[in-house]
Amino acid sequence: MNRKFIVYLVSFAAFLGPFTQTIYAPIIPEVTHSFQTSPFLVNLTISIFTLFLALMQMIYGPLTDTKGRRTVILFGTILYIFASLGCFFSNSIYVLLFFRALQAIGIAAGSVVAVTVIGDLFEGKSRGKAMATFQMMVALGPVIGPVIGGFLGGTFDFHSVFLALAVVGMIVFICNLAFLKETKPEAITGNRFTPNDFFIILKNRIGSSIILLGFVHYYSFYNFLVFLPHLLSERYGLTAEQKGMVFLPMSLSIMIGSFIGGKIQERFEGRNVVVTTSFLNAASILLFLFLSSVSLPLLIGVIVLVGLFLGTSLPVQTTLLTQAFQTNRATAVGVYNFFRYMGMACGPMIGTILFHLGGFRGLYGFVVIVFFICSLILIKQLFKSNKENESIRKVSI
Repeated sequence: MNRKFIVYLVSFAAFLGPFTQTIYAPIIPEVTHSFQTSPFLVNLTISIFTLFLALMQMIYGPLTDTKGRRTVILFGTILYIFASLGCFFSNSIYVLLFFRALQAIGIAAGSVVAVTVIGDLFEGKSRGKAMATFQMMVALGPVIGPVIGGFLGGTFDFHSVFLALAVVGMIVFICNLAFLKETKPEAITGNRFTPNDFFIILKNRIGSSIILLGFVHYYSFYNFLVFLPHLLSERYGLTAEQKGMVFLPMSLSIMIGSFIGGKIQERFEGRNVVVTTSFLNAASILLFLFLSSVSLPLLIGVIVLVGLFLGTSLPVQTTLLTQAFQTNRATAVGVYNFFRYMGMACGPMIGTILFHLGGFRGLYGFVVIVFFICSLILIKQLFKSNKENESIRKVSI
């Protein structure tokens, strides 16, 4: 088994989640017109996708631990292909809503299985590099999704987007069927899952810390995705195309940061990296508060820093999580992904309230405070866990 190829193979399955979510954005007006429906119902097709993508993390995690990695990813991909074809043939908004939910239920397996397989195949520094590759692939999804969706929707018909997703899903299924062998360690038996397994992960110092950080990262990131266009319109009067171009440097910096995050684990302790980047994220968002209204180049420069520090932290988070949980690795990843997606959902909702109360300063000022508090919690939890582990090792010696 070529381990590097397997990393790209499972990472591409995980890539399909955010890719499927964002490829749909440029064709929303066409869908609204074609189905003669309301913008609310069309926007609901995106919200329902995100909701099921989050909920299924908690289901696929235990299933991957008990039934195996290969079985779960093949089942999820088949379901995704069927749902994408259902979207293609949909003749009403309600049928589309059903199949969009089914799409999310299927492809939600990708991210859980990908991180778990990488955790199975790699150890130590090589695991950090593999996690960096995974994060870079996932970061590509929201970057190229709208580009491809806009091209397909403009050149053909909006239905062609879903046909393309079905074809890509079939390629992923065939490749996993042919090349992915079961990576679940033989020493790990398929113990019966109980809800208490979730609480064990949340009570663990490393588990709770990394899950909190994942939530905060996605909460802040989606505040930028949703509210930055308003600032760009009000302050700089940019067109829709120009606003899209402003996001490109941030997305690319997340990818570069993910690469750095994989490399930096060879020289620095993972706990130190996540704490440091958390403080740096808080500092970069604080800079954004002061510099975003000064000039457009300064605004772009600061959001590049935000993306860079975010990207650097992501592969280290998953590395620490998979190291901390050996027998229930996939369940831990599922809980982690669930809270990350909850951060994604909470960002726009809480952000809207804060924006109405305090404008951009109230919105991003709250993010700075949350990041700073999260950094302090990380210091307490992660380093306390480190001391406990050292004490255990001394006693065993």
